[in-house]
Amino acid sequence: MPLKPFASFLVFILAGIVLCETLQAQDGTASGQNSDQEQAGSKKINIVYGGNFTKDENLRPGASIFSRDSRQVQFEHQGADLWCDYALLYQKENRLEAIGNVRLVQGDSVTMTSGYVEYDGDLKLAKSYQKVVLRNQNSTLTTDTLFLDREKQEAYYQHQGKIVDSANTLTSRVGRYFMTTKKYQFQDSVRIVNPEYVMESTRLDYYTLSKNAYMYGPTLITGDSYTMYFERGYYDTNIEQGYGIKNTEIHYNNRIIEGDSVYFDKATEFASATNNITVTDTLNNGVIRAHYAEVHKAQDSVFATRRALSISLVEQDSLYMHGDTLMVTGKPEARILRAFRDARFYKTDLSGKADSIHFEQATGITQLIKRPVMWNLENQMTGDSIYLLSDMETEKLDSLKVIGNAFIISEDTTGYRGYNQAKGKDLFGKFRENELRLVDLVGNTEVVYFMYTDDQELFGINKIACSKIRLLLEQSDIDQITYITQPDGTIYPEAELPEEQRVLEGFIWRGDERIRSVDDLFGEDDNNIVLPEIRGLTESIDRDAEPEEEPNDPVKGKATPAPQLMKRGGNNE
Repeated sequence: MPLKPFASFLVFILAGIVLCETLQAQDGTASGQNSDQEQAGSKKINIVYGGNFTKDENLRPGASIFSRDSRQVQFEHQGADLWCDYALLYQKENRLEAIGNVRLVQGDSVTMTSGYVEYDGDLKLAKSYQKVVLRNQNSTLTTDTLFLDREKQEAYYQHQGKIVDSANTLTSRVGRYFMTTKKYQFQDSVRIVNPEYVMESTRLDYYTLSKNAYMYGPTLITGDSYTMYFERGYYDTNIEQGYGIKNTEIHYNNRIIEGDSVYFDKATEFASATNNITVTDTLNNGVIRAHYAEVHKAQDSVFATRRALSISLVEQDSLYMHGDTLMVTGKPEARILRAFRDARFYKTDLSGKADSIHFEQATGITQLIKRPVMWNLENQMTGDSIYLLSDMETEKLDSLKVIGNAFIISEDTTGYRGYNQAKGKDLFGKFRENELRLVDLVGNTEVVYFMYTDDQELFGINKIACSKIRLLLEQSDIDQITYITQPDGTIYPEAELPEEQRVLEGFIWRGDERIRSVDDLFGEDDNNIVLPEIRGLTESIDRDAEPEEEPNDPVKGKATPAPQLMKRGGNNE
């Protein structure tokens, strides 16, 4: 019995000696001892508050064991403080195991909580487990396992994590946080949930200060009025503005926009694209191709230039239209298509050109304006202005109007002696199965027509004038002529009608301008366009990391942005 107090006192003295040795070791490190370790850049983990102390060499060899009393155990290491309920400190290895309600604080910038931490003082590496939460001034990261590298100022996880900041909730299977730049780098099953949209990607960098995201893999953004897919690009998650520069596609306002570089801004309801562009009208099955295009949602309009081409389906045949500039405006049921400056169109049985072309879907009227010319099969038609009218129910060509100085000309394909011609003030024609079959010429009409026998022998040249003429055509040849109201003329033998009298006044043959294929729609300037270089395909697109760069323009040399994971289905309007 008398020995018990003495034994207790002995245990207390031994514990005190061990604790003193621990503190002396720490002091020795701080005062220059263990110089080998200092030269290697490591410093010992310091005990700030030890609570209850013990050692158990059988169970925990080499470990000093600390447990909380009325307050948690606390340690410090090179600017970071750690609190926990229970700790194992391996002084020789400069290693700590913290257990229970662990909290690690680095300055005023980072706080990490978890159930368990393994901390290596030499490597300044913490491995955290069990409901890990990493907080900084701008975001909160939660995961089950987190590695915190204080030497590199990085944290990373490999088994699913979630980040929440003032704007977004982000999740991914693998992630890394760079504390200095306040940047997250996500890989594998990346997802951003914002009240206005959802973003999914395979590889994404995200800055918590600017809320800018940079994608380096297949990415799909689904908003309330758009979807955007690309495989490399940038997005400001605050204002829903960005661009894609690889396999980019936007579904926007009943249109699909594709191009080498596509820019989108929700606030201004604007999208643009540069190089190898396709804009598809999903309601009217129309397509515009160009090397620069803009889409304005509020005006329901498309502007396209640089080898611009419109393609629409007419009776299972494509109608192609080209101009220096194309504009499409109006609601889907009332689209208006305009082609400006050297406008041209081509269909297998119909082609034409003018200074500008105007097509109105609601009325089915196509107007060729200023020096127009049109070809239907072998017939050339010219006038001051030309109007084509389509049947809106059948979508077939219905009729033709040539107003002012109307002329219809075709080569004499039988004897090749000249040109069949008819002219008048105005011309009115009717189509059947897209072939011009009936023509009425009114007002000071004249005709020159080469007439052949059934054996294809020329028996005369018919030259006549009257107030109105009706022509019936068959496969572009004049099959029948009806002269209405006081015809005046005759049929001349070939030898009696000089060459200069075989053409009517105002005759101009423009056969060398005829458009016989889609390629003929384009001029020399169109075919010699040099496309701008799209930046960012090989070099960095990260303007947060490189603030000296111009503001995020993917098109080299442009001052403002011009602006397939999960191929989406259809428009998201």
